[in-house]
Amino acid sequence: MQPPLQQPHESETVPVRIAIVGTGAVGSTFAYALLMSGLASEIVLIDVNRSKAEGEAMDLNHAVPFTHPTRIWAGDYGDCAGAAITVLAAGVPQKPGQTRLECLQANARVWREIVPAIAKHSPHGILLVATNPVDVLTYAAWKLSGLSASRVLGSGTILDTARFRFLLSQHFGVDARSVHAFIIGEHGDSEVPAWSLANIAGMALPEYCRANGLPYDPQAMNKIFESTRDAAYRIIECKGATYYAVAAGLLRIVQAIVRHQSTVLSVSSLISDYCGISDVCFSLPTVVDRGGVQRVLRLELDESESAKLRHSAGILLETLHALELK
Repeated sequence: MQPPLQQPHESETVPVRIAIVGTGAVGSTFAYALLMSGLASEIVLIDVNRSKAEGEAMDLNHAVPFTHPTRIWAGDYGDCAGAAITVLAAGVPQKPGQTRLECLQANARVWREIVPAIAKHSPHGILLVATNPVDVLTYAAWKLSGLSASRVLGSGTILDTARFRFLLSQHFGVDARSVHAFIIGEHGDSEVPAWSLANIAGMALPEYCRANGLPYDPQAMNKIFESTRDAAYRIIECKGATYYAVAAGLLRIVQAIVRHQSTVLSVSSLISDYCGISDVCFSLPTVVDRGGVQRVLRLELDESESAKLRHSAGILLETLHALELK
């Protein structure tokens, strides 16, 4: 059992501190979303560019009178002490035409510097990785931090899953929150749509179509998946980076942890003995609570999906071996 994040005395309240390392587009947008949510009473921003962190903190502080009483400041790794969660958004962003795995070498160098420093000051907190390639860097954060695997997780396919549900909702004409479907495996080109488990109101998609007099078009479904998988490339081509939706996804993960919600989210975490796969981080539906990863759910996939998942894991394992983290 992991100790709870906060153990205040009955007569006192310990403020919820969230540390954000990296104040680029993702880190700063997440900080803004966090402030607006009121989930944290303390937000510390850490960046190698101290001036950037200070400017972001100043700007956010000027929004406090419109939002929630929150202490916000630019700090250093020592300020991760006492943080319930440290969100890692530092690193080199994905460039137009570049895959997430191609970002790896530069970001792995950054990780070797910052992760041990964070773990030194926050040995009982949770690490939430947002930087790409998120699955490989989640594994690296676990190895470099020395923390238990349950307290290191990545944003994984939470964004891919949201894109998938949105596009399916547009196709079927229902609220995206009423579509239940997951993208699993790598957050990247080898990700896998779990079509066999996708449903609306508990009805598999072909069944839903039959019951509502709609055609079920496998070709249209494949285009929806391709649009899901390639969405980041399109957004980066259009505006240079993705950050709104991933910030919202990070906020949802933080909410599940801080409020001990036991929410099922498609986050990246250490996988052990699933479909013949072990010792790699990727996404499966996962129960997330105050301790971080409570448990990873083991989906009953069809044969094709299992094979694709093993292929996805193989790509990640090959990349990890090249980093010499194993």
